[in-house]
Amino acid sequence: MEVRRFLEDLAIRRQVSASTQNQAFSALLFFFEQILGRSLGEMSDTVRAKRGRRLPAVLSQDEVKRLITAAEGTPGLMLRLLYGTGMRLMECLRLRVKDVDYARGQIHIRAAKGNKDRIVMAPVALRDDFERHFGRLRQLFESDRRLQIAGVWLPDALSVKFPRAGEEWGWQWVFPSKLLAVDPRSGIQRRHHVHDGTLHRTIKEAARLSGITKPVSCHTLRHSFATHLLESGTDIRSVQDLLGHNSLETTQIYTHVMQKPGLGVRSPLDRLGAGPPEGFDKLTAGGRGAGPLDTLG
Repeated sequence: MEVRRFLEDLAIRRQVSASTQNQAFSALLFFFEQILGRSLGEMSDTVRAKRGRRLPAVLSQDEVKRLITAAEGTPGLMLRLLYGTGMRLMECLRLRVKDVDYARGQIHIRAAKGNKDRIVMAPVALRDDFERHFGRLRQLFESDRRLQIAGVWLPDALSVKFPRAGEEWGWQWVFPSKLLAVDPRSGIQRRHHVHDGTLHRTIKEAARLSGITKPVSCHTLRHSFATHLLESGTDIRSVQDLLGHNSLETTQIYTHVMQKPGLGVRSPLDRLGAGPPEGFDKLTAGGRGAGPLDTLG
């Protein structure tokens, strides 16, 4: 079958990644079933690209400090929040005012990956920043109400059950966009949350300014959050809950990128100590001439 030969050619000759081959397979499956109205047939014996294990990039605490210091304003607050809570980028963008509860020291993440809710800590270091941010946000909210701008988008058809809920303070985005936009689903002009591209550009520029050569993205801060917690002795089950992982195996990958992997086991080379072993000078004496390493200078 030509489709099978094409997919195998991707894996064998072109050596594409597993995700690229899967994307090609999904596109062909959609084309055959939705456009041609035909079945793609049995594909279980097709040679598939193997998905290897890739360790995440993790910043040191000094690199994180340099990175978040280089970012200013609201984007800087968002980067500090990503590192301080371990939340994903879209979880940060979709935060509502009612989800930030500093009275209990908690931030509620709603309908995250897998449509699951979870609770993370509200970093004490950001309390004053959030108070100032909410002050500015309240002014923007009151201005929108005076101008009778439509309320924010609501999930799960809540706008049908509670038509005015989008105009309430608690439902406002924590990080709203400066500009209004037309909702493509309803055609209503309203204020949405910040676009994810804004934060992508911010972190790339912050990494450049701070001189970090590692690949850095918003998700790198999530990786660094988990790794630094484990390095500080936090129980891995607690880290799993904070990240919202279904499986402990997913969280365990961070044990491989810790500053001291293997529960702090020292390299045997470090146990040898400095300097030559006792009697080394006697062994090398005798005028045998210089070895190849000695000629390197």
